[in-house]
Amino acid sequence: MLILETRGLKKIYGTGETQVKAVDGIDIQVERGEFLAIVGTSGSGKSTFLNLVGGLDVPTEGEIILDGRALSGFSDDELTIFRRRKIGFIFQQYNLIPMLNVWENIVLPLKMDGKRVDEEYITELTRMLGLKEKLKTTPGKLSGGQQQRVAIARALAIKPAIVLADEPTGNLDSKTSQDVLGLLKVTGERFSQTILMITHNEEIAQLADRILRIEDGRLVQ
Repeated sequence: MLILETRGLKKIYGTGETQVKAVDGIDIQVERGEFLAIVGTSGSGKSTFLNLVGGLDVPTEGEIILDGRALSGFSDDELTIFRRRKIGFIFQQYNLIPMLNVWENIVLPLKMDGKRVDEEYITELTRMLGLKEKLKTTPGKLSGGQQQRVAIARALAIKPAIVLADEPTGNLDSKTSQDVLGLLKVTGERFSQTILMITHNEEIAQLADRILRIEDGRLVQ
């Protein structure tokens, strides 16, 4: 069953000689539960593509269907709510709230949406990510790898239809990167999460079910 489909997706900046085709006609289909790695050189359009899929940017042309809904059919407010409920974001910068402890950071998206916290699910998530003993710790007292695990738990806490990860191990050393990505893959399989991950690391990309290569805004076969 498809969780994501893009049709003729384009994002163009500027006009004339200064025109840049950041995304230039990408058509993909992603199955529910699939782990997809997106690779390509710097400036190839990977992050722009991920931002379009996540509803953080608006395409110049084309269509994005996510979990059976066309993003173009939403108002700004509707898209914000849809994004908050259906998409889990994992960024390289972690974006944790310094004054909140680990548990509070993880459940924050649920609190913001007025949803009940599934404590059993969150506890299992933190156990799998090796955070069970750190729940009352603030981010400043955690290592980079631990902070990234908190960011992963926060993204998975809402039980999203899809997880979008932009260079999630970019600030981590090689061993920690392998550990974090291994855990992301395991939790994805355990909780039937679909994952789209940008990475420049070919070794990490091999953990995915499928690798998508983007160059000059286009898919490279």
